[in-house]
Amino acid sequence: MTGNENQGPAHKRNVTRRKVVVAGGAAVAAVGVGGTLAATANAGQSGKGAGASASASSTSAETCYKLTAETTEGPYYIDADKLRTDITEDKEGNPLTLRIKVIDAETCKPLKNVAVDIWHCDALGIYSGYESLSTGGGGGAPTDAPTGTPTGTPTGEPPSGAPSGGTGGGGVHEEPTDDERYLRGTWKTDRQGFVTFRTIFPGWYRGRCVHIHTKVHVDGEWTDAGYEGGTTCHTGQFFFDEESVLASAEVEPYSTSTTERTTLTEDTIYDQSGTTGGLLKLKYDKDNIAKGVRASITVGVDPEATNTGTSM
Repeated sequence: MTGNENQGPAHKRNVTRRKVVVAGGAAVAAVGVGGTLAATANAGQSGKGAGASASASSTSAETCYKLTAETTEGPYYIDADKLRTDITEDKEGNPLTLRIKVIDAETCKPLKNVAVDIWHCDALGIYSGYESLSTGGGGGAPTDAPTGTPTGTPTGEPPSGAPSGGTGGGGVHEEPTDDERYLRGTWKTDRQGFVTFRTIFPGWYRGRCVHIHTKVHVDGEWTDAGYEGGTTCHTGQFFFDEESVLASAEVEPYSTSTTERTTLTEDTIYDQSGTTGGLLKLKYDKDNIAKGVRASITVGVDPEATNTGTSM
């Protein structure tokens, strides 16, 4: 594939004519990356009580999965500005290798050559493309920081400048305010349905637990210019358990954050359903998380559905 610099495309609402542009020759083959990870994650396996059984078309080693939970897109999505697997750029934080497997939730077959987007904030809660709108937490407490512990689900509009993905409704899409694109990337699944990204462990911002956004696009065409056409069949978020977040919070630059953290059980987007809801399976040195974290999950989707996450 050839690389072309993208000049900050505006957000596209027409998901049926979606185009991903290869940026700066940064595309990296996902095959072999994170090869030491487990072959599959125990994500949302369906048992007798779930009313689903293994499909006859699945392999003996594969178990049928429930559909992975759909969530809001959030206000800070940019339509796949960079086609690449290493999305770190120069951002500091604990290294994170994220391996995603995408399968058809009905047949259990892996979906190959589908486009997977991920995007998330940096270690201090800042989103690329929206630096002026993100509150973050590295430069002292914001002037409108809450004075007490919030209770219940927030109401009304989110605080000025705060990412609104944690208010329950997900907020209205915002147009990018700058040309930065760190911690954002898109790549295709291999023949086994796997795609692997290299990034950093995300930080947090007011009102949300630590998370990564994702989209899965199917039926498009991979060309020298990128990925064209297709539909968005899944919009979701990946989540981290409290133990890993607390461990990261002890390490710089996370430890310099002044932002009050929302826990996994307090979050208004995560549905508390474990891997079906997007909870990642994690591996790391419990005594030194700064060495890096390996995360994996299997995402069960309906390739015939359309789930843009813009009307949650």
